[in-house]
Amino acid sequence: MPRQFDVIIERDVDGYYIASVPQLTGCHTQAQSLDEVIERIREAIALCLEVQGSDAPSLEFVGIQRVTIAA
Repeated sequence: MPRQFDVIIERDVDGYYIASVPQLTGCHTQAQSLDEVIERIREAIALCLEVQGSDAPSLEFVGIQRVTIAA
């Protein structure tokens, strides 16, 4: 049965793309291109599901909000 996961992708100061899956603890990867990071996060999701089994929580994606604070 196909499952969908929300993936957050960010870019670090060195230009690497960082992908993480909030629903799967510790599920993240990095790459130098968007195509490569998508391929790698698919592999990471499959591995995380192997380890965690079907116990992975089913969370509903609500959104992302940028918050600014005085530093």
